[in-house]
Amino acid sequence: MPLQAIVFDCDGVILDSVPVKTRAFARLAEPFGEEARDRFVMYHTVHGGVSRYRKFEWFFREVLGREITPEESKEWGERFAAYALDEVRRCALIPGIAGVLEDWRERLPLYVCSGAPQEEVRLVLEERGLSGSFRGVFGSPPAKAVLLARIVSEAGLDPADVLMVGDAVTDRNAAEEVGTLFYGIGAELRGGSFPWGMDATGLSAWIAEHV
Repeated sequence: MPLQAIVFDCDGVILDSVPVKTRAFARLAEPFGEEARDRFVMYHTVHGGVSRYRKFEWFFREVLGREITPEESKEWGERFAAYALDEVRRCALIPGIAGVLEDWRERLPLYVCSGAPQEEVRLVLEERGLSGSFRGVFGSPPAKAVLLARIVSEAGLDPADVLMVGDAVTDRNAAEEVGTLFYGIGAELRGGSFPWGMDATGLSAWIAEHV
């Protein structure tokens, strides 16, 4: 069947915010030394699309050698938001994505499925004047694959008729687990068997061929 809906990740797909958040993770780990900082940044980079709170848990367990407390998790979340949120509110859009939203928001139901906290994603997209393009905006928790499956189920669609657009292996894995189509954006996903672009400039034309 033709394409029935499109689900977008946010960071790196709609907003050019990945570098902003990478700097925020580095800043959190900086007091623990260069090696700790570099390990944390590498883990974040490899696990794009994973909730920041899962990343905090990993850092405390694998780098500091203990479990993070609920109080520490809350504090790190607040500090991360303080470091990153203002820049995310101002950062550029991924090239081509404005045209994609303009071309398809009246023709297909569009959704956001992000690993960032849901209220934060909704706030930023509202402030950026983008929320009106989407039928629904969803973030963590839960994990990306669970969230994508929920979107597909609640929309009453066959997963094979839904396109997931993402910039990270986590997004690709979620699409494979749920059974949706996948379009990759950015250098991390170059060379896969799925359609791909360095940015979103070719995405609208690809969608047009599949509706």
